[in-house]
Amino acid sequence: MQLLLRQIISTFLLCGLALCAKAQTLHLVTEAWPPYVFEQDGQPTGLDYEVTREVLKRLGIDLQLHFMPWKRCLLAMDQGHADGILDIFQRPEREAHMQFVMEPLSEIEFVLFFARNRPVPYNNLTDLKGRVVGISAGYWYHNDAFQNASDFSREEAPTHKANFGKLIRHRVDLVVNDRRTGLFLAKEMGLETEIGYHSTRLGRDHLRLALRKTPEMNELSANFARELRRFKDEPGYRNLQQRYIDSLEPSVAQVVK
Repeated sequence: MQLLLRQIISTFLLCGLALCAKAQTLHLVTEAWPPYVFEQDGQPTGLDYEVTREVLKRLGIDLQLHFMPWKRCLLAMDQGHADGILDIFQRPEREAHMQFVMEPLSEIEFVLFFARNRPVPYNNLTDLKGRVVGISAGYWYHNDAFQNASDFSREEAPTHKANFGKLIRHRVDLVVNDRRTGLFLAKEMGLETEIGYHSTRLGRDHLRLALRKTPEMNELSANFARELRRFKDEPGYRNLQQRYIDSLEPSVAQVVK
């Protein structure tokens, strides 16, 4: 009986089931997407992680973050195994079972990266005809025409780094990712001189915190948005922007316009 009880408690903790009204810990899931949220020395970090942790702290709530592949993040929300997802795009089909904090955490822009020893021109989607574009499983790039086009191929990779690995090995012609994420990964992989990106944006969107649709989460969503707006006006927020975002700009790879 005691063993069964311990198993039930362990399952509850691992899954991070519902945050009740009196609970003090919010269990979120996400996929690493630097510089917004990622792991460093086994600990979560990143601009949006630190901002979220600070805002929740002001609301008297601790943050527990679990990293997993993106499709599993969505599944965890669908099955009620998480209180929310950190850094997600707001989509109409997701609003049925998620509530999105109205104040966004970050604004991102999707661009196409190329291998500098084999540059592929790009100004609009017609330039992609016959090409193979590396994408991430389960991602939406705020561009329906890109998602639905049939005259070029979209090839999934298990990780963002794997996409860049395929790019420099010429297994794909281009890779789509957020500009800052691509610059961060290129620097981390030592590929600053080997990878460039097109300045013509494929799409633009906002990263948000999404929570389960319950009355207590509705209240938390409103409180989080209010406190986030307040924090954005403070020096502490600007310091985080400088540390995670501004530091990437000097390492910008070759840009093709």
